[in-house]
Amino acid sequence: MVLTGSCPCPGSWPRTHGAHLHLQAREDPTPTAAAVPSACCAMKDRLRERARVRRAALARENPDFAVRVARFAEQLPLSPKTVVAGYHPFNDEADPLELMKALAALGHPLALPLVRPGKALRFAEWAIGAPTRSNRFGILEPEPPGLALKPAAILVPLLAFDAEGHRLGYGGGYYDRALENSTALAIGIAYAGQEVEKLPRESHDRPLDLVVTETGARAFG
Repeated sequence: MVLTGSCPCPGSWPRTHGAHLHLQAREDPTPTAAAVPSACCAMKDRLRERARVRRAALARENPDFAVRVARFAEQLPLSPKTVVAGYHPFNDEADPLELMKALAALGHPLALPLVRPGKALRFAEWAIGAPTRSNRFGILEPEPPGLALKPAAILVPLLAFDAEGHRLGYGGGYYDRALENSTALAIGIAYAGQEVEKLPRESHDRPLDLVVTETGARAFG
């Protein structure tokens, strides 16, 4: 799911790296107040650009990702019959659909996000194979929108994640806002190679509770 937006983010930017991924951003140690937001956003955009290149390579290297990640459905700490919100993968996003199928087989109702510019994400009931439509971003969502549901777990797409569960998103803040006042588990879906040493974070960033990759499910915190 690719959604863009602004990113005012004062503070320093540490070096980050992962398997075959080396990202570095530097900031003037004494920038003017006016210069900080634009410089910060430019650096974060560069991190995103490089992470997208890396993710595209990982997608090519892992054509069986969706099947492999589905094996870990029973490892997720979910109460019986709780609602899980997933997403339809867009471009090179790690594909959660087989995992969602496995979770549905375990009795979990599924939902997909409804994305509207400037609005908080809403989640609508959906089942594997049910009709979808492409929204203005090109992302598939239920057609017609199903019953509104409150998920107990939200599968989250990302560009990169670090060892403390922080994620690099697309800059729109949709998932951060959806998780801000929610008790839902935030479960990142990613290729293992998307992990980096350390990511910058802001006060509003909601870290992941878990991440599921082709190598397994891993909890943070």
